[in-house]
Amino acid sequence: MYQLSHILTEQKSIMESITQSLLSTDKDETAKEMLAAFPKETEEVKQRTLTTLLEKVEGCKNIMETPGRYLVYNGDLLEYDVDNMSQIQKVHAFLMNDCLLIATWLPNRRGAVKYKYNALYDLESFAIVNVKDNPPMKDMFKILMFPDSRIFQAENSKIKKEWLEILDETKKNKVVKERHKKEEEVPNSPVRPEVSNNPFDVEDEPLSSEEVVDLSLEWIQELPEDLDVCIAQRDFEGAVDLLDKLHEYLKEQPVSPRVKELRGKVEERVRQLTEVLVFELSPDRSLRGGPKATRRAVSQLVRLGQSTKACELFLKNRAAAVQTAIRQLRIEGATLLYIHKLCNIFFTSLLETAKEFEMDFAGNTGCYSAFVVWSRATMKMFVDAFSKQVFDSKESLSTAAECVKVAKEHCKQLNEIGLDLTFTLQSLLVKDIKAALQSYKEIIIEATKHRNSEEMWRKMNLMTPEALAKLKDEMRGCGVGSFDQYTGDDCWVNLSYTVVAFTKQMMAFLEEGLKLYFPELHMVLLESLREIILVAVQHVDYSLRCEQEAEKKAFILQNASFLHETVLPVVEKRFEEGVGKPAKQLQDLRKSSRYLRVNPDSTTSMV
Repeated sequence: MYQLSHILTEQKSIMESITQSLLSTDKDETAKEMLAAFPKETEEVKQRTLTTLLEKVEGCKNIMETPGRYLVYNGDLLEYDVDNMSQIQKVHAFLMNDCLLIATWLPNRRGAVKYKYNALYDLESFAIVNVKDNPPMKDMFKILMFPDSRIFQAENSKIKKEWLEILDETKKNKVVKERHKKEEEVPNSPVRPEVSNNPFDVEDEPLSSEEVVDLSLEWIQELPEDLDVCIAQRDFEGAVDLLDKLHEYLKEQPVSPRVKELRGKVEERVRQLTEVLVFELSPDRSLRGGPKATRRAVSQLVRLGQSTKACELFLKNRAAAVQTAIRQLRIEGATLLYIHKLCNIFFTSLLETAKEFEMDFAGNTGCYSAFVVWSRATMKMFVDAFSKQVFDSKESLSTAAECVKVAKEHCKQLNEIGLDLTFTLQSLLVKDIKAALQSYKEIIIEATKHRNSEEMWRKMNLMTPEALAKLKDEMRGCGVGSFDQYTGDDCWVNLSYTVVAFTKQMMAFLEEGLKLYFPELHMVLLESLREIILVAVQHVDYSLRCEQEAEKKAFILQNASFLHETVLPVVEKRFEEGVGKPAKQLQDLRKSSRYLRVNPDSTTSMV
């Protein structure tokens, strides 16, 4: 496809060159015929003609005050709206040797006055662009006065051709005339300044003839107009190339009034070009195409020395794109599936943006701090969407833990470009995770208290070997490897249903808490475990003090021994493995019930 496009481009350029050569031949022949048929009028005759015509225009008495101004061409045109191509009004255009006058038709004529003054444009202030025929819109041409433009329709293709040719010729004639005029103003020999004895009386020395900058080159004379055309045709690279070429040409040249005048004209075009490039990067434009779609405008702004503005606009554009992508993501019924899609969209966009940023601003290391700040702000946008779906909807702790795990894994992908936002992600999630842990802790405590209120201190009868085998597997999954010693004959378990259920629920809470764990949550998780264990321990203590039957008291002590010698050590070990350091609060809690190993018959309070 690339080779085919290249071939077609070459063929197109060849055909255009042939067409231009034919048009130039026809133009020369037409000009000769016109000169032969109509002898050239003197400027005096043209000025009289212009005066006569302008008497029919209301509000332009001062037009003829400029000496040397005369009429070149005039005619009726139809003006159309640039946006919706609807007809606006009928106008009459007067092309003079240095300007273009647009007058509108008066609906109610007053004597000889037929038109009303509308606008006057200097020939250097606008560019002419041919509008391709698109029936029924045909025989049109556009006048570009950045940032505005106007579209006119001629009566037929012949009159349109005459307008385009005469406008182009008149603009060129004015440039040539001004060039000759300025060359005549350049002194042939340097004027020697008077010598002053005052050392503080410093005057600018006039430039010698050798130091005069040659601004008569054709490309310099046509540079402002070429810049207008490039901007209008969105050829940003061509415009910046012309500016670089001019800067290189004037870099080591002395400053003269003519150079200052040229630079003033060019600076106005630079401002216009900057405004167009800024608009290209605005979030109001289409956000499709990813970060690469902004490369063209960003690179040209950087070349213009606007790297700070380019950085700011690029990051704003990407923030809007990420926000739009998140907003358009369809909320799935399954929270985990939605989080997978959310993380994929966000972190992929962040990674692509970082790579594009590194490419566009490789030579501007000062912009990298702005990218880091932007990344943190964008991460907050992601966390807002994440928390709204995971935490605000009151999902289970296991689902929340899986979702956080997915987000952490995606965040680690940014390490390949040297960007670590894990701490930022954790600091933004800590509040919601803390609230989720405390909420689930309260649920477990309430469930444990409810079971405790119905406790009968009886052995569990699982009825079937399959159910017993399943319970053994669940306890082994919780880390309780010595559970077999608490099983009896047939399908009996020598433990209370309340204690077994508490063990499974607490170990599940511990595992989910470790998935969510990071240092800021250490005390929250530890205190939650301590409060949950304390509920069970206090219940056993209360039952021991209240129970009078020896057999039941022995059974309660057996359950207490299971909690002390089996469950609590498993909790301490698993917590230390997950966190990397021992839990002193859990160790102190177990020591407070150590009397069970020493004096199983004691009924002293455990806590």
